[in-house]
Amino acid sequence: MLRKTLMNGAIAFAIVASAGAAQAQSAAADRPWMNTKLSADERAKLLDQALTEEERYGLLHGIMPLAFFPGAKIPEDAVPGAGYVPGVPRLGVPPLRETDASLGVSNPGGMRKGDTATALPSGLALAASWNADNAYAGGAVVGEEAAKKGFNVLLGGGLNLASDPRNGRNFEYLGEDPLLSGTLAGAAVRGTQEQKIVSTVKHFALNDQETGRNVVDAQIDEQGLRQGELLAFQFAIEKGKPGSVMCAYNKINGHHACDNDFLLNKVLKGDWAWPGWVMSDWGAVPGVSAAANGLDQQSGEQLDRQVWFDKPLKAAVSSGQIPQARIHDMAQRVLRSMFAVGLFDTPSRQGQPIDYAAGAKVSKTTAEQGVVLLKNDRGLLPMARTAKKIVVVGGYADLGVLSGGGSAQVITGTGNAASIPVGGESPLAMLANQVYHPSSPLKAIKAKAGKETTVRFADGRYPSEAAALAKDADVVVVFANQWMMESIDAGDLSLPQGQDGLIAAVAEANPNTVVVLQTGGPVLMPWLGKVGAVVEAWYSGVRGGEAIADVLFGDVNPSGRLPITFPASYDQLPNRQIPGFGYVGPSFTDPPEVAAEKMKSFAAPHPYGSDIGYRWYARKGFKPLFPFGHGLSYTSFKYGDLKVSGGDTVTASFDVTNTGPKAGVDVPQVYLTARSGAPELRLLGWSRVELAPGETKRVTVTADRRLLADFDVKARQWRVDAGTYDVAVGASSTALDAKASAKVKAGAIKP
Repeated sequence: MLRKTLMNGAIAFAIVASAGAAQAQSAAADRPWMNTKLSADERAKLLDQALTEEERYGLLHGIMPLAFFPGAKIPEDAVPGAGYVPGVPRLGVPPLRETDASLGVSNPGGMRKGDTATALPSGLALAASWNADNAYAGGAVVGEEAAKKGFNVLLGGGLNLASDPRNGRNFEYLGEDPLLSGTLAGAAVRGTQEQKIVSTVKHFALNDQETGRNVVDAQIDEQGLRQGELLAFQFAIEKGKPGSVMCAYNKINGHHACDNDFLLNKVLKGDWAWPGWVMSDWGAVPGVSAAANGLDQQSGEQLDRQVWFDKPLKAAVSSGQIPQARIHDMAQRVLRSMFAVGLFDTPSRQGQPIDYAAGAKVSKTTAEQGVVLLKNDRGLLPMARTAKKIVVVGGYADLGVLSGGGSAQVITGTGNAASIPVGGESPLAMLANQVYHPSSPLKAIKAKAGKETTVRFADGRYPSEAAALAKDADVVVVFANQWMMESIDAGDLSLPQGQDGLIAAVAEANPNTVVVLQTGGPVLMPWLGKVGAVVEAWYSGVRGGEAIADVLFGDVNPSGRLPITFPASYDQLPNRQIPGFGYVGPSFTDPPEVAAEKMKSFAAPHPYGSDIGYRWYARKGFKPLFPFGHGLSYTSFKYGDLKVSGGDTVTASFDVTNTGPKAGVDVPQVYLTARSGAPELRLLGWSRVELAPGETKRVTVTADRRLLADFDVKARQWRVDAGTYDVAVGASSTALDAKASAKVKAGAIKP
């Protein structure tokens, strides 16, 4: 009987399998692009041939599916978010459902009622961890959550280099060095796309200020552009293979980034042979000519003067201004990335449960590793649990941790702990709210303090009140905030709303003052000599309060290192003020002639070229307040037995020893310091090394040859000159201890 049952089951299975195979063969015959044995390029070409002209053009422009726009009609298959491009149901082409951003899945204006997401720490916090594993894990968290919310394109991968510390979006990005930024961005993209969701890298390129971002003209020589900003993108694209690149708002040398033949055709698609599609930033398309100059898709079309990539593009093709072949290329690039990432072959995960606890764990790890201990006099930190009285001051530390604003804003956990309107006349003023994630540092400190410890809180509105409360405390922790947002640059590098005065008053009352900075970038510290310790916590995400407390009490030994230089004064910056500062763009109520006047371009010279951040300081001989790569630990480390070999590139091997009393993680950094006697400072590599007290480990770093080279504009290639290359290992760009040199052969590298 059992044998008969098994035989019947086998026969039934064979019939079902045969039917399934027949259906698959039929589908393959009807839709040959669904053959997974073909390459993504072959599949895209086959599908493009099956499209009608209307369907093809339909892939080239999309809307913001939000009710913000008068008379907006949100398609039934759209998910309210940043973008939507309709699919082609008859051919099985899914719509593109796009969401911001790399710091977590955004929910603009709370349009998706009750929908929250994991808030990751800011880009600078991630970069301060110097850990590509954190970038990958964060990318995977956001990719998975986006997919389960119904999205299939993540507008992440932000990595514009921090050429000015006042840029309002520096908090989203990954610092000032091409190798560090490109490595982390590439890992984040890979983490996202392994969740079968397309990721961008953005904003291509030189979107390094928010002041007049739609009209500013970033002026730079090609060598400086290639060796700085473009090299960061090149590393990210090579390591992450993003399906899309988002071009920027600004101009570069007189041409809009989204209408830039040099940037998009010659470099991105030509020199780098990148096969994906270029989407515009929202409202960044100046005209139909952008299609000829490398733009493949118009995004957020309601924000442009008109829908360029529909009727105007058709007219340009009919007149011969743009070849018909270019339209096929545009569509195939979109489809090719959809195939390559797996959008056609992966069942929808929309509505599946999301493990927010797992996401919070990833966020907390990144926050802990990204905390930078800038100063620690007299071993004030870690705080002792035997302290009788701890006073916590300011920063809304009783409520939560600060986050950055704009399209990167995330609503997390149980919702915002606080949302404080800032106001103003910015185009994004309606989004200008200081949002605090519900992870209270005060509560976390109370939970970790000893049973006999009294923890008091002062909101910091009145410095005299805070100072009086702090006077007899064993230790005082002042939380100081600098809120940053897309579309608004910082007016200066002070702590706003009188916080510098608050810190000075508290420190005068009690020198055992710890300052915890929650900032979107560097700030000046006129009170630095009066306080005992300074901790940079950045914007620390959904579990930031707990991460900060872990570091303050020593449950986590700080291992963060600065990804961006902290200047000692404005005189050390390439520009004492941001170009065009005070610019006010057009509003929706401006008459056309007024709007046109406000849209006139202004120049932002970049005479420093690729000498951004620490390289600029080295060139000028400036001593920063805190250098790139700086970060202290509760233990100590030393380096020794450095050996450098040469040839085609340089490889440095050295010992790292924990010479202190506690286990900890060091981040030794390897720099090029000179070429044939000429000073040159470039980060060549690094390693995160976990060491027990007294333990020694051997570390080896091999440099990418482009970091030893100059870009030869005439020859259109990287050129490595033969000579002696000096290499140093140290704890920061200015603390270089072990030094050695090696001979490097001449060579050329494709662009």
